[in-house]
Amino acid sequence: MHYNKLGKSGIRLSEIAFGSWITFAKQLGTKEVKEFMHVAFDHGINFFDNAEGYAHGEAESLMGTAIKDFRREDLVLSTKIFWGGNGPNDTGLSRKHLLEGTKNSLKRLAIDYVDLLYCHRPDAETPIEETVLAMDYLVRNGYALYWGTSEWSAAQIETAYQIAESMNCIKPSMEQPKYNLFFRNHLENDYLPLFKKYGLGTTTWSPLASGILSGKYDHGIPRDSRLAQESWLIPENFQQQVDKVKELAKLAQELGCTVAQLAIAWCLKNPNVSSVITGATKIQQLLDNLGAIEVKPKLTDEIMKKINEISQK
Repeated sequence: MHYNKLGKSGIRLSEIAFGSWITFAKQLGTKEVKEFMHVAFDHGINFFDNAEGYAHGEAESLMGTAIKDFRREDLVLSTKIFWGGNGPNDTGLSRKHLLEGTKNSLKRLAIDYVDLLYCHRPDAETPIEETVLAMDYLVRNGYALYWGTSEWSAAQIETAYQIAESMNCIKPSMEQPKYNLFFRNHLENDYLPLFKKYGLGTTTWSPLASGILSGKYDHGIPRDSRLAQESWLIPENFQQQVDKVKELAKLAQELGCTVAQLAIAWCLKNPNVSSVITGATKIQQLLDNLGAIEVKPKLTDEIMKKINEISQK
């Protein structure tokens, strides 16, 4: 396991992280979450991702129970604030919800602070100035060590930096974008000026495109699969993506790895990716995902070219 700096920030994250979206509470209970986190930690993962909106806060509660087994200093923990409930002030990035949402997340996680705190989505109804001031307050008062954004446009992130500069506020340190072989424009094009200008870090999600890049959907959608349970995740070009995965699988076979390991290793090769967030419902899935670390050195320039040619057809 390699530990990367979060952009220009000093904190170091395991290059593969373990996340809780969809799986915690819905598919994994307390016993399973504890087992997964111990296996992940024992294999070098120190970064665990969460959000107030995951399973309506239950994912944070489960993680909070599990992390009692660990020394706090050994973990990098994150949460994201936006979707906190149904009340008029329970969603968005107002100062009120950011402060209250963060405090509620910390209670569920049973910790004093999170290492990374994200604005889970942009909020068109709240001035960015208000959001920047609130995040500055949360970091300065010890509720979080670093703050960032998730699924913000490059222009919105640039605005946040400029406002933070003009108001003498703590600047964002990271963005959490979707990034995989089928979804790459944000990170590879839009954010490039931010990487160069500010040293922005990234903790990317969906490396397997909701499991499509694992090859599990090559012959249809199994009843117990993520896409069967969360049909809204099925892309319009689903069959085209499946056809590409079948081609990528042949290349993976030549390298002696699975197509999932190939896809994750491809993400790891990008120097602007600080950590790749993975999820799993079976221990073997977690172990297989970790195998991507051994595949990364095999992705030569020639192999990367072949991968890109297949995925961008």
